[in-house]
Amino acid sequence: MLYNELIKINKKINLKDSLFSGQSFLWSLDNDIPEYYVSVIGRYPVIIRQISDNILEIQSTSNSIRNLLLSDFIINYLSLDIDINHIFSDSFPALYQEQWKLLRNYLSLRILRQNPFETMISFMCAQGIGMHLVRKQVSMILQCYGEKTSITLAGKEIALHIFPTPERLAAVDPLALSICTNNNRIRATNIVLAAKGVAEGRIDFDHLAKRGLPLSELRNTLCQNRGIGFKIADCIALFGLGRFDAFPIDTHVKQYLGKWFNSTTALRSLTPASYLMLDAEARTFLNPDFAGYAGHILFHCWRKEVKKLRSF
Repeated sequence: MLYNELIKINKKINLKDSLFSGQSFLWSLDNDIPEYYVSVIGRYPVIIRQISDNILEIQSTSNSIRNLLLSDFIINYLSLDIDINHIFSDSFPALYQEQWKLLRNYLSLRILRQNPFETMISFMCAQGIGMHLVRKQVSMILQCYGEKTSITLAGKEIALHIFPTPERLAAVDPLALSICTNNNRIRATNIVLAAKGVAEGRIDFDHLAKRGLPLSELRNTLCQNRGIGFKIADCIALFGLGRFDAFPIDTHVKQYLGKWFNSTTALRSLTPASYLMLDAEARTFLNPDFAGYAGHILFHCWRKEVKKLRSF
């Protein structure tokens, strides 16, 4: 049975920018059926179509996901409960007028509240490579180790794969997994070790998701695992644990901090020390509680408007 719902919202959303801005690599667009975005959330195939700025059509094989009704889950997943007016400080538009002219076209980008394990594995695949290659690696992991499922759309059956469990990836031979990581055996080994950490309870996402946990403690805990540095830890926090204050810094972020916000620290090589300095600087002109949320909008805007990149 296929459940179909229309979600009417009073806040604008750009679904394509939200799903294809580098925060998730698990959504796909079926070329034969344009405007329908397909993924598996939990164990259930989900299809989303944007009908207008304020209306989404949702289809799924289940009427509930992760103990929430389908519509309530999607509202939470797409952060539609967040007032975008709180993301940037009231003074930001006046202080950074040129940047704001570009940014205001991207304010309908929403941060996704994703599964932390899936986020961790996805971003461990993302070290030092382009988004299209990250998407390819994650897709190969799903095809090789994920359980098959499907959903029918407009009479066409779409084959999908459920993200493999921590236990499944923990049991994989790193040499075999390296086929999915562009033959990078170190990356494959680190992914297997991280999966074992989750399977054995040493990486406890329930604990890491606690609201009162200091961001520095969350980051440092994740960084105890091989293959996870500050940037990946902050990506897990922001996109997988709903910590909108986590501010991931990569080359693009470093570039816009230097160009748009005159950071001299951005001229240095990105080391753990300079990373923390840039993180602190960003919080002086961004709302600290939403630094990562705002930072991702800035990141996407920079890539599209300044770098003219089209691959996401």
